[in-house]
Amino acid sequence: MVVAGQLKRVFFEKEALDYPIGAQIYNRLKSDNYEIRFLRSHNRVTGIPGKTPREAFFQGKSTLVVGVRKTLDFASCKPSAHYQLPLVTGCEGICEYCYLNTQLGKKPYTRIYVNVEEILQQAALLIKQRQPEITLFEAAATSDPVAVEPYSGSLAKAIEFFSEQDYGRLRLATKFTYVDSLLDLNHRNHTRIRYSINSDKVIRTYEHRTPVLHQRLQALGRIIESGYPSGVIIAPVLLTDGWQEDYKAVLYDLAEHIGYHPGMDFTFEIISHRFTSRARSNILAVFPQTDLPMDENNDRRYKYGQFGYGKYVYTKEKLEEMKAFFKQEIVRLFPQAVISYLI
Repeated sequence: MVVAGQLKRVFFEKEALDYPIGAQIYNRLKSDNYEIRFLRSHNRVTGIPGKTPREAFFQGKSTLVVGVRKTLDFASCKPSAHYQLPLVTGCEGICEYCYLNTQLGKKPYTRIYVNVEEILQQAALLIKQRQPEITLFEAAATSDPVAVEPYSGSLAKAIEFFSEQDYGRLRLATKFTYVDSLLDLNHRNHTRIRYSINSDKVIRTYEHRTPVLHQRLQALGRIIESGYPSGVIIAPVLLTDGWQEDYKAVLYDLAEHIGYHPGMDFTFEIISHRFTSRARSNILAVFPQTDLPMDENNDRRYKYGQFGYGKYVYTKEKLEEMKAFFKQEIVRLFPQAVISYLI
């Protein structure tokens, strides 16, 4: 949730007020005296200021759009899930390295969809089509739904929906800590909540407007106490000076906060830093003083991706060193935990 002083304007598609979630968000924000405007379509948002790329970016990050999702086609989310679950797009955090910097336009506002029941009905159809196989949905592919959950309540509705699906499962990732409304839900172990974490240094330097590490770990501990399948995403792993000690400290802090024990349903996703030429250009336009390691000639190689474009990743030697480190530390501190990705 954009905290006071960060949210500057809210745009409502008029039709959104016909839905309970839309009316709920409107009444709350109106009482808080936010600037509210109305749109014909949430896909045509005008009126966000910003003359330079940096101004446009930060003004977009301070904008909330509330609308009705017209298309109920769900995008693929391979290889991590079968489909994206489109509850929210955009994220209110300002992470300098984020891949969404190349996907959400020059003014990357956060958008909440209010027709949650229709979205979940479509999910039910997709689940039915694949029975008796399990169909997995990702709710955070292009967003962080926990960030706006105090406004929307849509994630709680989705978790309750998936608790009733014998052949459907939900997963999501977050950096935010607004989990109170999720703790007492009867999730039936059908939703996995993973926390995106990193070293204190990376969070302080690059992950602006997000909770610090110990706050995320405290929230993760509460999620685990509520019985959810859980996990962490450590991404991007930055192989800068002292990285092994930094990430060893992260893993020790994680072990201390969650009280890990063998048999706990807990997963790891470890993803090294990578970037495209387009992403680097966009990042430098918004964060010209950044010291993100984006020198393609320094411990990098060019790798063609599955979507038709290439990216700069660490050299094979660097990646092997990283993989060996994390495998050793995870096996030692979290025996029987599943390493879903180590790339």
